Amino acid sequence: MTAENKKLNIGIVGLGLIGGSLAAALKNSGYTVFGSDTNKITLDFAKMAGSIDGELTDESISSCDVIFVAITLDQAEAWINSKAHLISKDCVLVDCCGVKRRICARGKELSEACGFKFLGGHPMAGKQVGGYKNSRADLFKDATFCLVPMDKNDIRLLTSIKDILADIGFTRFIVMTAEEHDRVIAFTSQLAHLVSNAYIKSDIAEAEEVSALSGGAFRDMTRVAYLDEAMWTELFMENSDNLLSELDGFIGELERYREAIENKDGDALTKLLVEGKERKRTIEEK
Repeated sequence: MTAENKKLNIGIVGLGLIGGSLAAALKNSGYTVFGSDTNKITLDFAKMAGSIDGELTDESISSCDVIFVAITLDQAEAWINSKAHLISKDCVLVDCCGVKRRICARGKELSEACGFKFLGGHPMAGKQVGGYKNSRADLFKDATFCLVPMDKNDIRLLTSIKDILADIGFTRFIVMTAEEHDRVIAFTSQLAHLVSNAYIKSDIAEAEEVSALSGGAFRDMTRVAYLDEAMWTELFMENSDNLLSELDGFIGELERYREAIENKDGDALTKLLVEGKERKRTIEEK
């Protein structure tokens, strides 16, 4: 971290898994961190644990050089709507929501009206369980951070935020538009969570023999079935157009497999399996 960065004040809105981990990582890296959370117990615990230097209040917001908003989409929009006028014109506001189109549109509108900088962001790290108690300072080690700038040519802004994120473990950065992000995330994350959650509903899942006969494939397939239903419902609904497109395509592929199995057509099934294997190989080689 540069000597200049050591002087930065950073605000964290929301001290759940992502916000709590951001706070701990930034504090460990030498930044001055202010945090806020609707749960006073969480806020007090973060203070006692040394993850934050103080509370992010209406007064301290104006002293922040960077603010990360790590709460749900509706909450994030409400926070920005109510606090935009308090943010310094020298500050960069970074949202960490799982979908980008709505929050980036609102962030752009308010940043232009109030004078601060806005940058959409999505840390590609997490666990199947949330909350401050599951946060950790090394959550972002070797992780990817997706950047959604309002102006891709603002290299100074992108570099300044990347430098901070690199300090806390991020090693890969992807720059995308909000539309590109939401289209891709529907496939890489949302469809995976939806399929995992539906897959575990099999009638046989609770049989005693399942645990004895389950291996890595079962664990991988069901890991994200245990999810925050309120948060994921919001994300699915907000990105429903992209998610429905991916879901329709997936169901169509499953129908092809089902038809081959029902017709006992081994040649057709083999062809489908080869297609999937080769697609996986192509993706891994990129």
